[in-house]
Amino acid sequence: MSAQRCRCQSCMIRSLTGPAIVITIGLLFLLHQVHGRYLYFGNTWPILLLVIGILQLGAALASREGHVDPAATVPPVPPVAPPANPQQTPYGTQGQ
Repeated sequence: MSAQRCRCQSCMIRSLTGPAIVITIGLLFLLHQVHGRYLYFGNTWPILLLVIGILQLGAALASREGHVDPAATVPPVPPVAPPANPQQTPYGTQGQ
């Protein structure tokens, strides 16, 4: 049984945050390698914060029409049968 994923615009933008961060870090390190004198990572890391902020703002402003709540998609736990007990005598093996 596969879990149903939300396809609303807000969740779609949020799902792009991780890949956007990885791509931005890669581009910043590439700029550091190519133009290290002017564009080294110590000067360009705030761009990463801008990318994260822009994606968070876009997700907050995007439509949530058709949003699927993840808690609502969890199937109920099936009941468990009680364990089978062997036949017990009233006093068992006490005093033998």
